[in-house]
Amino acid sequence: MTQTHSLKTLPQYWDAVKRGDKTFEVRRDDRGFQKGDIVELVRTEYLPDPRNPTFGSKEMSTLRFQIGYILTGGQWGIEPGYVVLALHPVTEAQ
Repeated sequence: MTQTHSLKTLPQYWDAVKRGDKTFEVRRDDRGFQKGDIVELVRTEYLPDPRNPTFGSKEMSTLRFQIGYILTGGQWGIEPGYVVLALHPVTEAQ
């Protein structure tokens, strides 16, 4: 069964994905990612909250991709417990 994973993404990485410079995502393997799943990268900026001395976050735009390939950690210099996800753009017709 295909799942959708919504992932907060810092602006510099989100922008690189949007430009097409970055076609992969490295994440902790804590969601059971599977080939064919949908990944929604949510551009998230962390801003000071004027009511609280800690930081808050502001979610902005979202990009959608399908996972085309998964390289699991514990090999090729990737830490165990992490995955590298190949991102394939999702068109609105899918």
